Amino acid sequence: MAEAVGDYLCVDLETTGLSPKLDKIIEIGAVKVKNGQIEDTFQTFVHPGRALSEHVVKLTGISEADLADAPPIGETLPRFLEFAQELPLVGHQLLFDYSFLKRAAVNARLTFERSGVDTLKLSRKFLADLPSRKLSDLCEHYGIRLQAHRALEDAKATHFLYQKLYENFYEQSKEEFSPRPLIYKVKREGPATKAQKERLGRLLLQNGLTADYEIELLTKNEASRLIDKILASYGILQNSVK
Repeated sequence: MAEAVGDYLCVDLETTGLSPKLDKIIEIGAVKVKNGQIEDTFQTFVHPGRALSEHVVKLTGISEADLADAPPIGETLPRFLEFAQELPLVGHQLLFDYSFLKRAAVNARLTFERSGVDTLKLSRKFLADLPSRKLSDLCEHYGIRLQAHRALEDAKATHFLYQKLYENFYEQSKEEFSPRPLIYKVKREGPATKAQKERLGRLLLQNGLTADYEIELLTKNEASRLIDKILASYGILQNSVK
């Protein structure tokens, strides 16, 4: 492989949903590649601070039990960043994964700026005749083994997909394989205040509600949205604090 793209980090996430603003990371998988060969791997579950939907459990095979003792993202991210070093990223629909990681980093007051190569964009350019550019379909096209919707296995498969695309198309369009700056702008969300957590706790108790999230892990914005949601549904009860 060319020197410029021989060392990289293939990364994949499993999340509670599709919105980096509203959803959370539940698994990080990554493979560190040096000179085109897998040198090391990284995998960890991440506690999202909320219950998983049936759809996510069915899609990923990740259960509440898997996440019960997992650390929150604030504890997990420094380990991942140490593993990632300053390597450029490779991923399938890379900006999706990068946006979740960038938001988590900003919230933890950590720096995470990267360049990368997106195998989805490469496949759209070079394999436009295929009916689908989903990772699973591309792996089937190239005979790459894949255990779909698990972070480390998807990261490994993306590495092998990148290798295939490189072998087949690099010479005809070298610039497409050069890592480019990944842009995702996000403002830090601080943790929920003591007053917010107390108010949310009272609203839950007064309305006989059971939370499917951990109040201590909420950000200010998340706590505010949850308070507003309860008030919109149940109104302000007598003696509740405004």
